[in-house]
Amino acid sequence: MKSEATEIEVEVVEVDGVAPVTAAAPPDETETRSGWQDWRGWQGRVRTLDSRWWPLWVLLGAIALFLLLTLGLVIALVFVTVRLVSRMLRALVR
Repeated sequence: MKSEATEIEVEVVEVDGVAPVTAAAPPDETETRSGWQDWRGWQGRVRTLDSRWWPLWVLLGAIALFLLLTLGLVIALVFVTVRLVSRMLRALVR
């Protein structure tokens, strides 16, 4: 005996006196919407940071602070070295 899978289509009309909620039909893909309308929902989200991501922002802030301090120290070291070399050259020339 060969058994084949059978599909049964059922439509629920009512369960316990309550009609089921029907799913909305998906929008037509042929309908064109401008890009501006798609981004309108993001307006408030872009201006505020989600509180669930605070550990990431703290980590990124610490990395940015470390990089800025390192850059500042390198610039200060170059500045001090250039001044020191220029003063040594002035002393030799005079």
